[in-house]
Amino acid sequence: MKISLSMWSVHLYWFDGKWTITDFIDFAGTTKAEGVELLSIFWQDQKKELPLVEEALNRNQLTVSSYAACNNFVTADPKTFKEQIKEVTDAIDMATHFGTNIVRVFAGDLPSDGSITYEKGIKFVLKGLSECCKYAEEKGVYLCIENHGLFAGRSDQVIDIINKIGSPMLKSTFDTGNFLLVDQNPSEALLELKEYIQHVHVKDFMHSEVRQDSNTYQALSGKLFLGKIPGDGEVELATIIDGLIRNHYSGWFVVEFEGAEEPSEGSVLSMDYVHQLVSRACSR
Repeated sequence: MKISLSMWSVHLYWFDGKWTITDFIDFAGTTKAEGVELLSIFWQDQKKELPLVEEALNRNQLTVSSYAACNNFVTADPKTFKEQIKEVTDAIDMATHFGTNIVRVFAGDLPSDGSITYEKGIKFVLKGLSECCKYAEEKGVYLCIENHGLFAGRSDQVIDIINKIGSPMLKSTFDTGNFLLVDQNPSEALLELKEYIQHVHVKDFMHSEVRQDSNTYQALSGKLFLGKIPGDGEVELATIIDGLIRNHYSGWFVVEFEGAEEPSEGSVLSMDYVHQLVSRACSR
């Protein structure tokens, strides 16, 4: 079973100007990671960086487990909507370039100005994913919707979108922590989504009454959750990983650290714990 580290785990280093994509890959090579998840938002000069990233992957004997698009289809502006389509189709091309058939996608979120209703927004989501799926089918790449936000946060919403579009290349990115942000038990969500899962993000959250500066997430209900090192939160990760393997999941387990610890330290501890859980589940 394969374990990967998402670059989102150390996103603070990139936003602070401390790390590049190659710095992340060199770091991942020192952990138990067999692969890395790259995200579209972290390119600064893709043409210049691409050969350096390829060298770093070879140097560290790592593969690209998945490539993450950062799209939002919920927009009434035709130009912006086309840009979001291109964000996903470009991600499909990058995934193909790196030899992976997994692209993480989002559904999108409502604009804060209230200019789009939920009913109108979901139509944009379905239209955007439908168009992108045509290209994904041509390229043999899975578009895996992450359970995230208002339109695809719950398992039933993800299933409804997948079934309405009806593409064999549209699947689920099962994010173990995000279900808590829509007041759904992740273990129960697994039972509903297990036949749709093609990609897994492993992270952990813990309910809190107090907001912290860097790692606090607010659920749709208003509840606060803190990002934690896997095993330190309330997600039943051992149960979920065991359930996935018993259901013959054979894809990557991608660690996405979102805790308050130093990102490099938190990522190493997260990788160690998830490696332990996956190894234990596989040995049963």
